[in-house]
Amino acid sequence: MKTKYLISSLASILTFSCVSAAGLPPAVTGRAQEIIALPDGGWLTLDKQGVRLLDAQGKERSKVSLRAKHLDARPHTDGMLAVFTDADTQKTYAYLANIKTGQLRLQASMASPDFSLESVCLYRDAQQLDHVFLIGKEGLSEQWVMHKGNAQLVRKLALPPHSKHCRVDDQSQTLYLSVPDSGVWAFTAEAETAAKLKPVAMLAPFGKLQGGAGAINALPGGVAVLDAVGKKLHLYRQKDGQHFYPEQILNLPYSATNIHVNASGNKLDFLLQDEQAKTWRSSSTAWTQPAASEIVVIEPTVQTDTVARHGDVADDPAIWAHPQDAKLSRVLGTNKKQGLLVYDMQGKQTQLLESGRLNNVDVRQHIKWGQQSFDIAMATQRDENSLVLYVINDQGQVAEAARFATKLDKIYGFCLYQPRTGGLEAFVNDKDGTYQQFRINHNEQGFSSSLVRSFKLESQPEGCVADDKTDRLFMGEEKRGIWVTSAKADQPADLQMVMPVGKQLVADVEGLAMYFGQQKNYLLVSSQGDSSYLVLEAQAPYRLRGKFRVGMNLAKGIDGTSETDGIEVSSVNFGGEFALGMLVVQDGYKRLPDGTQNFKYIPWSAIARSFKLE
Repeated sequence: MKTKYLISSLASILTFSCVSAAGLPPAVTGRAQEIIALPDGGWLTLDKQGVRLLDAQGKERSKVSLRAKHLDARPHTDGMLAVFTDADTQKTYAYLANIKTGQLRLQASMASPDFSLESVCLYRDAQQLDHVFLIGKEGLSEQWVMHKGNAQLVRKLALPPHSKHCRVDDQSQTLYLSVPDSGVWAFTAEAETAAKLKPVAMLAPFGKLQGGAGAINALPGGVAVLDAVGKKLHLYRQKDGQHFYPEQILNLPYSATNIHVNASGNKLDFLLQDEQAKTWRSSSTAWTQPAASEIVVIEPTVQTDTVARHGDVADDPAIWAHPQDAKLSRVLGTNKKQGLLVYDMQGKQTQLLESGRLNNVDVRQHIKWGQQSFDIAMATQRDENSLVLYVINDQGQVAEAARFATKLDKIYGFCLYQPRTGGLEAFVNDKDGTYQQFRINHNEQGFSSSLVRSFKLESQPEGCVADDKTDRLFMGEEKRGIWVTSAKADQPADLQMVMPVGKQLVADVEGLAMYFGQQKNYLLVSSQGDSSYLVLEAQAPYRLRGKFRVGMNLAKGIDGTSETDGIEVSSVNFGGEFALGMLVVQDGYKRLPDGTQNFKYIPWSAIARSFKLE
């Protein structure tokens, strides 16, 4: 079904007036280059002499004197948080406009960047942290985050050169950039995502912007764009987070050079700067706001050292619990360009085993063969299409002990299974969907493996986890969903769907992990497509108990996580904040600042508290 988009003339739907009629005193309409309406009826204005806090009658309550540019703001419990730049020094400041006390109070500042600033704008993320984008003339840009009076660099960016205006739609996490000689572009504002640049509105003849792009302002679910001539106001709506459609094109009876928009209910209130008349004019139009989506954000408390290779390198973690002192436990992680990494509970790397291109890793402890007991780690080796077996001693030292060939063409995912009858088995998959189940043995000659079962999914799998307590195997088919079947080698692989890909579970389906609680067991899943994690009850009907993202822990200088591959969870009492266990996740993008990938540790107590888990 095709959707029709409304294109109307301004005269038919907008009513104009001077802003003075809407409350801004005429004495400042000619002076103010940028204005923002405040909740108490007052105004925040920027002009060549500074930034001013005005009451509803236009009386100045407070002022920051400097040659200010690029005003942007977000609501605050005491009024408004505003950012602007000193045009002489290029320092960017964040001030609280306190409408109760009538004061402008400094909150944080960002040092002058090593490039010429063209624009500055604010972004408030799902964690309610305030970010500042510094947009450079030649395309060099930076993203900062503010916290408790400080500002910290999040990442450096390469954006379209000569961007004159920027604004962010917080709800869709979209940074909009106005580039006069090409048009308006959309960029991912969320730092924990892949950098993606998309066209929104282009210069004619490629789009409908006459003379290029002028000032812009973000809307809930879209963006308002003045063309360079200032005679048309284009309203674009974002659909499905991917495409942008012109919902309205509004003809102006004058030339506008700047714009401020306030969204209220299903209405947009505009303030448009009429440069010729030296005044601001108000108008409004209907605008249906998209439904806001809320998601729990949980902070990590430990991060590992970063890996020694660039690119998509870190992949899958596993946890080994120390037999006497859980605080001396280890986290194992694969490096797809190097081998196996070993970290302590503080995230410090203790070992690197250069075993080649490892993908997935898993651990089982206290495996008995005859009179001997072993703690075992195994991983898939992609160059050889083999399995690598490691032995872990009581001090957490890991050593390679054996390699087992498979007949798979593109070995990929992997997990271990410890049957209740004893021994150790391994599930390994191929990108074509093939699963093979191996039984691992040990005798005087060493370790060996034997193939005991094979079956196949329709498309590419990777993550899997065995529930040793109930002899079940959970498998992630990346584009389709989560399956469960018997883990027993002598049973048929009758597949049952646990959860299909959809609104909650967004492809790719990646890491799977099992948490064994005192009252209930839980299946955790990496929903890579929207950088989130799902908590499901591990028994049918597999009720979804919660969905969360891992955000920044600015107090500890730890960034959030995104596009996670492997995960692992344990209910072992590791002490302190990890007394109820911990979740370990791979992070696809290292920020604060940019760096190579690593792994993050999250206390299970924070997850349990968020979703009232038993």
